[in-house]
Amino acid sequence: MGKTVSLEGATLDWARQKFAEYYRRARVPVPHRLARREFAAFPFSSETMMRRHATLRTPEEFAEFLRRESPRHVYYSSAYYRSPAAPTMSEKGWLGADLVFDLDSDHLRGAEQLDYAGQLALVKTRLIDLVDDFLFGDFGVDPASTSFVFSGGRGYHVHIRDERFLPLTSPERRELVDYILGTGFEPMMVVEGHRTDVRSGRTAAVADDDGDLAPSGGRAPRTRRLAPPDAPGWRGRTTRALLEVLRRWEEKGSAFAVAEMKEYGLSPAKARHYAKLLIDQGGAGKIRSHLSLDVFRTDLGADFLEAVVPRAAVEVQGETDAPVTTDIHRLIRLPDSLHGGTGFRVVPLRRDDLAPFDPFREAPVAVKDDPRTPLTYLEEARYPFPGGEVHAVPGATDELPTPVALFLVLRGEAALRPSPG
Repeated sequence: MGKTVSLEGATLDWARQKFAEYYRRARVPVPHRLARREFAAFPFSSETMMRRHATLRTPEEFAEFLRRESPRHVYYSSAYYRSPAAPTMSEKGWLGADLVFDLDSDHLRGAEQLDYAGQLALVKTRLIDLVDDFLFGDFGVDPASTSFVFSGGRGYHVHIRDERFLPLTSPERRELVDYILGTGFEPMMVVEGHRTDVRSGRTAAVADDDGDLAPSGGRAPRTRRLAPPDAPGWRGRTTRALLEVLRRWEEKGSAFAVAEMKEYGLSPAKARHYAKLLIDQGGAGKIRSHLSLDVFRTDLGADFLEAVVPRAAVEVQGETDAPVTTDIHRLIRLPDSLHGGTGFRVVPLRRDDLAPFDPFREAPVAVKDDPRTPLTYLEEARYPFPGGEVHAVPGATDELPTPVALFLVLRGEAALRPSPG
């Protein structure tokens, strides 16, 4: 859970009332295998302790729990237990756990340069890559057993209820995370040595420690090629990333390529040399067309490959919050609950919903015939809510739709001000 801004007095009462109104009228879906899960709530008060170990046996108990607690944050366990209400993990009796992945925008490379809206757009892009490339692709996860949730705050959760994953231990789940992160993968494995037998005409991959000169047995010199883009796993993924780097350099030009190569660790002289080969002499296009790295009279040196190939691999490295996936007792946000740091709904999604999903349009809770709420801004605020972008400086006043006002108050960026009269 991220930072929760402390509320007091009339502001606390107002925010609690808005959450209570939501839970009175909402029909929050009952989680799968309800009676085997632990529930926990963070109260909407000055109290800061989470209330854990709740067991809810029936849909009626579940609905009453939400109405009674009207929690600022509410969670349920990814694990299933014999006795969810037991006070210790050993007494609970672990039966298995859904496989859960969590992507938060503040954990992503490059997110620190973006505002909140930009971070949410970035994390959604990375989520789609994680799901399609790793989960559905490499892991063969059945989409029918997979659900997606906008967390209401900084990112998204993926829940997998595939029976094959339920009994996995924490170390076994760590192996899945390590694969996604590319831990232990040697990027230079994407470069394959090939040698053609002159007598047979057959070409085969060879070990990289062979000499380059043709021996007397009739074999031609070794050539170097990239692994096929459709090769399984990280080899194909790295080739695709390297080809994208070359395409980007072709599009941006030599100066851009030189600047990136210098960032990758090549000397200015080497960077200019390789930019000339790749951009000015068309080598990048030849590599993208034929996958051959032997497209010049002078070779692409090992220094180039050892600098650029690992950086290309990093560009497609998966990203996920490892502790969430590896923790077999994890508490995760309840779908369709409200997030206590934004007032946004924790939105369940299907795979086809992800690309068009707009948190600022679809996550605020609609309030029928609700009057606008008067605010004073405490911090600079800029958000792309529909109906007009919020953009204000500290000390400015405004009257906004209640869901937008709730968002700003819960984030500590605005305070309620009394209505005139």
